[in-house]
Amino acid sequence: MSATTAQPDQSDPEQQDYTAAENKASRERSFALLRELISPVKGQFVVMAIMVVFAQLAVVAGPAIIAWGIDHGLPELMEGNSVPAFEAAALAVGAAIVGGVLTYGYVRQSVVVGQRMLLALRRKVFRFTQKQDLEFHESYTSGRIVSRQTSDMEALRELLDSGVNVMVGASLSMVFTIVLIVWMDPVTGLVMLLMLIPCVVLTVWFQKRSRIEYRAIRTHSARLIVHFVEALAGIRAVKAFRKEGRNQAEFDTLAQDYRDASLRSINVFGIYQPALRVLANITIAAVLVVGGFRVLHGDLQVGVLVALVLYSRRFFQPVDEIANFYNAFQSAVAALEKIANLLAVQPSVKESPTPTALPTSSGKIDFEHVSFRYTAEGPLVLKPMDLHIPAGQTVALVGQTGAGKSTVAKLIARFYDTTEGRVTLDGVDLRDITMEDLTRNIVMVTQEAYLFSGTVADNIALGKPGASREEIEAAAHAIGADEFIEKLPYGYDTDVNKRGGRVSAGQRQLISFARAFLADPRVLILDEATSSLDIPSERMVQEGLTKLLGQRTSLIIAHRLTTVMIADRVLVVHGGEVEEDGSPTELVSQGGRFAALYQAWQDSM
Repeated sequence: MSATTAQPDQSDPEQQDYTAAENKASRERSFALLRELISPVKGQFVVMAIMVVFAQLAVVAGPAIIAWGIDHGLPELMEGNSVPAFEAAALAVGAAIVGGVLTYGYVRQSVVVGQRMLLALRRKVFRFTQKQDLEFHESYTSGRIVSRQTSDMEALRELLDSGVNVMVGASLSMVFTIVLIVWMDPVTGLVMLLMLIPCVVLTVWFQKRSRIEYRAIRTHSARLIVHFVEALAGIRAVKAFRKEGRNQAEFDTLAQDYRDASLRSINVFGIYQPALRVLANITIAAVLVVGGFRVLHGDLQVGVLVALVLYSRRFFQPVDEIANFYNAFQSAVAALEKIANLLAVQPSVKESPTPTALPTSSGKIDFEHVSFRYTAEGPLVLKPMDLHIPAGQTVALVGQTGAGKSTVAKLIARFYDTTEGRVTLDGVDLRDITMEDLTRNIVMVTQEAYLFSGTVADNIALGKPGASREEIEAAAHAIGADEFIEKLPYGYDTDVNKRGGRVSAGQRQLISFARAFLADPRVLILDEATSSLDIPSERMVQEGLTKLLGQRTSLIIAHRLTTVMIADRVLVVHGGEVEEDGSPTELVSQGGRFAALYQAWQDSM
């Protein structure tokens, strides 16, 4: 998936067919996701539906009861019989209580069910993004993922919290109301239906315009979030290149676009709601005039006229509610579509359906006719390569930037799968090994040495979840990190703050080494693990690095020859091929690319 999407050519029939097919597939994914979310709570939805039906019946029955009380109860009361009047009063109060209790019940239940569905969806999205391969995270911007977990989830929450109340309750209220009006007086029903025509036309216009404007709001909101997240994530580069002004200008433009879209949406509301209320008042006046003349002619009872006026007034309230809710509904549909499309992304690195168990390994690695390109149309990053790394050997990869060193490491760690050929561990194709076994046997330490919020002990324990305090301290001691850890304010219980802000670069690297030592993998990959360190920090890390390598198979990617010279074997990678292969001393004596690097290093010393 690309981080940017090309705009379809609307003049191309094939492109239009493709867009239509993609839109259809997107809708199908949305419905499938919705069915998956509803499935565990469908019984509760049935209960809610029953409560909605009876609540609306109780609410709509109110004016009919009043009409009966006026036309039958009052005449009986004037003749001395108060029972019908009290019955009407009791029925009206009872209907109001039943309607109120049932409305409370289904509104509360809809919120509970909605939050349960949202909880399941949040977990699903987070679990999905955690399981995705590196290619996904390098192409799908972090701001878009944050938008899926925040603004899109919020849009769905609004729908789930009040959707049943508005869409089902209001719709049933309209249906029941119009049925009772027609049943009580067909002439008034005809007047209502005639007045409903301009109401429908106005509502259709509102829905079309609001859909356009609200989608624009969602688009500008997502762009704001993406820009905000990326500006903060890259704050070091922003400060280094004094990009604050450009970021501010871009943010101002995006914020202005969002504001303009919101104002356009408000203007649409500003036309629709007053116009709808004018139509409602005209309808009530028409019902009152027509009904009044019919009462004078004896064709209609006074109580029925009162009920018809109340129903006419009540009829337009659900229309207003549904129209107001339509924007939230459109937003939720768009959000569900975005989340469903996110969850539909298929990882290129997948678990094997029939994995080969490999709980432990010796650490022997083989590349068999391996070639690799990052995209189907992209250049060949690694040319067909055969490589054997015996168990326990320390191999250093050197070469220019872009030569293919990190690609080799990523293939061994199975961040990517080979385009051609295969990479094996103890003769087993990496694609046939479970991720759990792969993680147990192969660990990569990067130059970033990322520390998560939490204590030093927590960060070391990432290498072996559930490790005891003794094991954590033993790993730190073996690497030589215990000396500086014990000097921290709370020792191993010191909170490192976000990204390890309380410790230096060298100390972060030592903590990451202790984490890898605790994991005790058979294959260790060090990707530029010392490149960001100064000389004192590098010296501090070098001893820990030697202890970390131990007897395990190790792959070191480095530009600094102080790290490279401790390797058993050096591979010089150039243009996606291994051009030189041998021990450091052998390659220095042969003369070549590595010898030139070594001489330049000696001269700099």
